[in-house]
Amino acid sequence: MAGKILIVDDEKDMLTLLKRIISEETDHELVTETDPLKAFERFRADQFDLVITDLKMPKMDGIRLLEEIRKVDPEISTIILTAFATIETAVEAIRKGAYDYITKPFRRERILLTIDKVMKWQEMVRENKALRQALAEKNAPSSLIGSTPVMRDIFEQIEQVAGTMATVLITGPSGTGKELVARAIHQNSTRNSKRLVTINCTAIPEQVIESELFGHVKGAFTGAFKDKKGLVQEAHEGTLFLDEIGDMGFLMQTKLLRLLQEGEYKPVGSVTTQKADLRFIAATNHDLKADIREKRFREDLYYRLNVIHFNLPPLVERREDIPLLSYHFLKKYARRNQKDIRNISHTAMNILLSQDYPGNVRELENIIERGVIFCKTDTLEPPDLFLETPRSSVFPELEQMGGRLPFREAKEQMIRRFHEQYIQSLLEESHGNISKAAELAGIQRQYLHRLMKESGIDAEGFKSENQDPGN
Repeated sequence: MAGKILIVDDEKDMLTLLKRIISEETDHELVTETDPLKAFERFRADQFDLVITDLKMPKMDGIRLLEEIRKVDPEISTIILTAFATIETAVEAIRKGAYDYITKPFRRERILLTIDKVMKWQEMVRENKALRQALAEKNAPSSLIGSTPVMRDIFEQIEQVAGTMATVLITGPSGTGKELVARAIHQNSTRNSKRLVTINCTAIPEQVIESELFGHVKGAFTGAFKDKKGLVQEAHEGTLFLDEIGDMGFLMQTKLLRLLQEGEYKPVGSVTTQKADLRFIAATNHDLKADIREKRFREDLYYRLNVIHFNLPPLVERREDIPLLSYHFLKKYARRNQKDIRNISHTAMNILLSQDYPGNVRELENIIERGVIFCKTDTLEPPDLFLETPRSSVFPELEQMGGRLPFREAKEQMIRRFHEQYIQSLLEESHGNISKAAELAGIQRQYLHRLMKESGIDAEGFKSENQDPGN
């Protein structure tokens, strides 16, 4: 693999010799410098894979130069050259981070072999870094939680879609978990060994988003002191997640369309077209069809993105998930704040169930985090939540419909809600121990299992960390 090498030596003849040897046998790009201070400034302004430096130089010796450049890039590889070889200087060079230490005069084969080893080492370091990042993303705990029919449908669709190359559009109000769906799709795809790269189209100013996405070449604009790799290149062979795509400017939408259609793009300031192998996922809280009618979003881009569509419901449309989500966040923030808080009281849970949640799941998470911070016992109580008291009805869905449901449908809905809330309260009290929950209810364990399955309730979310997993 060709790389970029900075060679520093105060003797011009040595620079000429090294340049000839390396350029005749390799395709590496070479930059030479006789002044170590200028070499350091050159290193700071550019990107290099290897630095080859003489040991004895005026103004700054090779060891000092090695120390300074490693402050800028701790992973840079360095080869020290010297005609004054001693064991002490060799040991010091290696201890300061040099890859190797070569004495002058050196054999042509020695310098070429060492450079080859360095380049292979650098490639391995980059691959390992990317692999660690991919594994961290793959094994990250997911907060995409729910037992309601709409969430079970979403989980099933994620499994069906993840293994394909289809572009995915995720819509829904802010705070509903659109990024979590994107992450779940990536984690369950064949690309999960590569990176999931996210670009927030709202957070990045329109005038710089093209450079962030496609990268730029040196001199492309004021301040472009060196080539910069874009997020598209970083996501190569992985997944690119375009968050809040509805906020992307119209001109940038045109350039993105070409990337989706042709898999091609040009870094800013470059005349060279580059290829990208990507899986695209986009998300927005906009009504894109309304944006299309008002000429704020390209219709052709919309249809390119909307191959598979996930629409996430607001939290008020899946209130039955509030206990599961609440206990998930309770466990998360109790651990983070090193607090032994394991329960949410019935009164506090009723208050949580009564809220409207304009901020959706994110708002519920913030409420639980705040409660954990202020809680002084092992149970979250209403004062810890700083919320209003619950509405009079314990069946807010019926209340919102004005009680006009047919009798049979209303009865079935209330029975279903009773099963869900009763089972959740049992599991809460028993800390997820199904046998104990059945005993508290005075029913058979098998019958409780069946009710849990029908209601889509999993005991795992109620278990304490030291709970026996067999119960």
